[in-house]
Amino acid sequence: MPRFMWFVIAAAGLVLGYLIYSKVVERVFGPQPQRATPAHTHSDGVDYVSMPKWKLWLIQLLNIAGVGPVFGPIMGALYGPTALLWIVLGSIFAGAVHDYFAGMMSVRYGGANVPDIVGYNLGKIAKNVMRVFAVLLLLLVGVVFATAPAGLLAKLTPEWLDFKVWLGVIFLYYFLATIVPIDKIIGRIYPIFGALLLIMAAGVTIALFAEDSGRFYHWAEWGVNQHPGDLPIWPLMFITVACGALSGFHATQSPLMARCMDNEREGRFVFYGAMIAEGFIGLVWATVGMTFYEDPAALSASITAGTASNVVYEASYALMGTVGGLLAVLGVIVLPITSGDTAFRAARLTIAEVIRLPQLTVGRRLSIAVPLFLIGIALSQIDFNIIWRYFGWSNQTLAAIMLWAAAAYLLRRGKFHWICTLPAVFITAATVTYICYEPKMGFGLSIGLAEVIGLVVAVICLGGLLGIGRRAVEGAPVDV
Repeated sequence: MPRFMWFVIAAAGLVLGYLIYSKVVERVFGPQPQRATPAHTHSDGVDYVSMPKWKLWLIQLLNIAGVGPVFGPIMGALYGPTALLWIVLGSIFAGAVHDYFAGMMSVRYGGANVPDIVGYNLGKIAKNVMRVFAVLLLLLVGVVFATAPAGLLAKLTPEWLDFKVWLGVIFLYYFLATIVPIDKIIGRIYPIFGALLLIMAAGVTIALFAEDSGRFYHWAEWGVNQHPGDLPIWPLMFITVACGALSGFHATQSPLMARCMDNEREGRFVFYGAMIAEGFIGLVWATVGMTFYEDPAALSASITAGTASNVVYEASYALMGTVGGLLAVLGVIVLPITSGDTAFRAARLTIAEVIRLPQLTVGRRLSIAVPLFLIGIALSQIDFNIIWRYFGWSNQTLAAIMLWAAAAYLLRRGKFHWICTLPAVFITAATVTYICYEPKMGFGLSIGLAEVIGLVVAVICLGGLLGIGRRAVEGAPVDV
């Protein structure tokens, strides 16, 4: 079988996942079309604003698809074709399930953010932990999604428009998008950004086939870990390839669209469908890594020379020429910018809920946004690679917690909870193993001992869910 068929089969798998498995997930949750959504019950003209389904899908995709489904799969490509399996299977059975439940549970809880969703299902301690955890992750996301596009823009413009200038411009845009009503900036310019994103994904895919379909995955070998640094696939690859397969960051973004949804039936298309589209973007860039470069060492050298953004720059211009390459790079720039703005917005709303400060007036929004951005600007001065490692682990840890909350939600209502429980067990084992093994930010244990600890913690969490998961949580709404 020609190797380009790997890409065709993977893309077809994502489409079938949406057409088949998304309906299973929807049936388990049980949307109620007649039930009033937060866009109507809490309409405020700022964050709770009804918008059409097509626009919700597009904004959701741009919100969740930051540099993660580009940079993560590029770095994950170093591990070989195992990354392709994780992108496809992870998107269908973990990432899209996670996003759907994060969004639909928010709808049922009146547009609640992820700390409240977790608290209603796992208890007050989990809620308070998530409040801190979610804000820290959102800050890391906002910083990562500002520095990455600033670096790419600096490559495309004159020297006086350097990294620092573009970083300042992006932070200024983030600030404005954070404090104005959601339909004034985000709701209006995202369709334009969406067109650029689609051009990027389609253009790079077509270019790969047109350039030389015989080179697809030419150095990739199944069952072989080809990472030049000899890093273990488990758990590192499952932390590295986050947003292209499963991402806790999405749980912070889905409530934004949950507050704007007109009908619960739209959830499958908006939440599950957007994650499948992101999975395709991840598939494209993992394929670029395993196709455009001569071997893993060459890919690794390009990443080392300027992070994964260097791969985007080199591959886009080589595959698509000057004009096409520029559009592709701009498409990749759009991804993080349209996630960073909503990351800071979600952080503002999460903090506002904690301190019980309504956000209807500009002054109150500024009282949270100003210190939030000052911290973000300070964090942007830290080395990108260090920020990325913390982002990757915290991202997948939040995904695990959200999946456990969704599993408890289903279990308590007598529904088939395993669609959330199994991916929760899997990613819990991965994140615990990673933090135990990682020598720079973790405990630096041997990989064998780290794997045992990861498995034990995952089993303990499973036992806890099955043992006490049916108990009602004090203060949680009971009619959702």
